[in-house]
Amino acid sequence: MFVGTITNVATVIAGTTVGALAGRRFPEGLRDTVTATLGLLTAALAVREIIKTDEFVLVLAAVLAGALLGELARIEAGLTRLGDALQRRVAGRRAVALDVDTPETAVPPAEGSRFSEGFVVASLVFCVGPLAVIGSIQDGLGDPEMLLVKAALDGFASLAFASVYGWGVGVSALSVGLYQGAIALGGRYLEGVLSDPMLAALASAGGVLLLGISLRLLGLKEVRVANLLPAVVLAPLFVRLWG
Repeated sequence: MFVGTITNVATVIAGTTVGALAGRRFPEGLRDTVTATLGLLTAALAVREIIKTDEFVLVLAAVLAGALLGELARIEAGLTRLGDALQRRVAGRRAVALDVDTPETAVPPAEGSRFSEGFVVASLVFCVGPLAVIGSIQDGLGDPEMLLVKAALDGFASLAFASVYGWGVGVSALSVGLYQGAIALGGRYLEGVLSDPMLAALASAGGVLLLGISLRLLGLKEVRVANLLPAVVLAPLFVRLWG
């Protein structure tokens, strides 16, 4: 059961392992180029997703309302704190394994920031797309095919992200497992609720978030993308109510 979700988690971990180990050998110029390329590809994917809906005004309203809710809830700050806590735990376990004393402050600030950034960015990229929702619903109904395709894509993406951000990308496997697993559990109920226009609105809102991620990857604007996450729920809801 949930073969697609389990496979997806495994490919993210595997891709991260290869990327994190190989990324250290890449010169900084190559890592910068990889980051810029990821930003451009994410922007292209975002545009493709945004234009899927015919209810763009409602999607726009959902994104604005979602941004307000996300800012009030400080979602991005919460995810960043979680990433920092996980980084400290990983550093602590590494210190125990090496039998050395390393207080929490021994984690270099730049390394901790990169770890948290990798966790947040990868979690958003892997979870906001419509394929994560539709594929998880099908996975819960016993058809993992769509998630197996997503798993392959996420494996390559995690390799590229990890070459830049390191091991924090691998922690996003936890986000993928919880998010897609929850949707898979409710798959048989969600299948009858989400219409095609609602799924298109979800895809469009997710595209806006991906566009925000691309701006971060390109170094153009530090958009607090995680604070826009409520829009992914509000967009299909708005279409159901007023579309």
